[in-house]
Formats: sequence, C-alpha cells, structure tokens
Amino acid sequence: MVQKKRPIHKSVREYGQGIIGGLLFSFPMLFTMEVWWAGFSATPLQLLLLIVTTYMLLLGYNRYAGMRAETSWRSILIDSVEEMGIGLVLSFVVLFLLNRIRLEGMTIDEMLGKTILEAMAVSIGVSIGTAQLGVNSENDKDNGKKPEELTAEPRQASWWSDKSSLLALSFCGAIIVGGNIAPTEEVILLAIESEPYHILLLSILSVVLSLIAIYYSVLNGPEKHNHKSKLFNVAFDTCLSYLVALVASAMCLWFFGRFQNVSFYVAVSQCIVLGVIATLGASAGRLLIK
Repeated sequence: MVQKKRPIHKSVREYGQGIIGGLLFSFPMLFTMEVWWAGFSATPLQLLLLIVTTYMLLLGYNRYAGMRAETSWRSILIDSVEEMGIGLVLSFVVLFLLNRIRLEGMTIDEMLGKTILEAMAVSIGVSIGTAQLGVNSENDKDNGKKPEELTAEPRQASWWSDKSSLLALSFCGAIIVGGNIAPTEEVILLAIESEPYHILLLSILSVVLSLIAIYYSVLNGPEKHNHKSKLFNVAFDTCLSYLVALVASAMCLWFFGRFQNVSFYVAVSQCIVLGVIATLGASAGRLLIK
C-alpha cells in the first residue's frame, strides 16, 4: 500500500479505506458462530492452505484491480503482505471486543485458529476497500504525466491477460461473498431437502445471473471487438465465472467440513446451492469490484 516518497496523508487515507473495506466485507463472518467453531477446530494444515490461498488471491486482485495498476510486482507482493497483516490485527481486535477471544482461559491454538480464519476474509476486504473506496486513485495515476499521455487510449490487453484478470477477480468475488454463507447450516439443509429439479433450476439461475453480469461487462464494455467475438467472450466468460463459483463453493464447504458424512449427491447439491450466491460474487466481481 505504501510506496517510496508517498505523502503520509495519502498512506493514512489508504489504510483507512482498507480498514473500512475489510470490516464491510467481513462483518458477517466475524459475527457467525459456525466460523468461530471452524477456527477452533481447524488443523494447522488447513490454516496453512488458507493463508497460501488467500495470499494468491490478494496477488491476483492487486495485480489486476489494485489501486495502482502500473505498480511493480515487488510492490504487489508487499501490499499483499500488508493487507494480510491488517486483516490479522482487525480480526483479533474485533473478536476480542466480541469476547470470542479471551486472554485468560483460552489456548494459543484456539486464538490463532479463530484469528487466522477470520483474517483471511478481512484481508480480501482490505484489498478491495483500499482499491475501490477511494476516489484519489485516478489522481495518483495522473500525477506527473503529460497531457498527451493522459488523453492517449490505454493499450488493449491480450486475450490471456484479460482472462487471467477475470479468473482472479472471479475467485476473489466468489470467496468473499460465498464464504459468508458456506459455514451456515442453511446450505446443507437446503441441499438435503431440495428435490433434483430444485437443484437443476438453481444451477440454471446461477448461469442466468452470471450471463447478465458478464453481458453488461463485456458487450457494453469499451473493448473494440466485432459482434461475434463479443458473443463468444460473453459465453466463455459466463461458463468460466460459473465454474469458478462452483470451485470456490467446493473449497469453502470443504474447509468448513460440510462434505463429511454426506453422500456425493448432497455434496454436489451443496456446491450448487452455495453456487447461486458465489456466482454473484464471481460474475459481479468483474462488473462491480473491478
């Protein structure tokens, strides 16, 4: 978040935006009992995988939708570490104020488990908040540039770069939105009580939601492509967003132990049920978060 010779007041403003964003996107998880229990029962391997996955998501988001798009990889790596640090501090403070962490009568493992689990969602919120809640990013990019540089059209990104950014933003959106619902009992309840045609209709609904978001993002976007190319991008991005949503749903459900002692059908049904919510994050991530 902080670059060399960057004014202190701008750095403070960025940290403030990050804190607000972190709390805004993670408060539901901070107030969810199932997440507290998951943090208490999580194994060191699960926590390690969660930290690595979150860091990769932060790298992707900061690379493709960060506050300063032209920043170096070194700055991206540092920003991501800072965001995880802020997430850890915020999570510990909020859980302590909620009396979910007690300095006496609670083991270090339990405190670390709860803090780390909550901090990963907070960290993604910090990254989004830092990049999107401020209005000064355009001014920062414009400082020091000549008028002809400001009016020049941006270079068109390659197809692979565009899809990589979509993938990164979709995962971030699916995790931050679907992760708030995954630990609740309602997901497995709906999966068990729903008939097969309910699951099919939910899957169709998810695709339609993704299609609508991608349609307005691609077809009405600034990219100059022919009509057939745009239609292909709409279809491809819709499928990619829904696939990402299902994968993100499966990852969240697995982490919270929702696949234990259930049949394959119930496990898949849970992914599709949660996928409705995750799809909104995955597809709208490109439209709203980017």
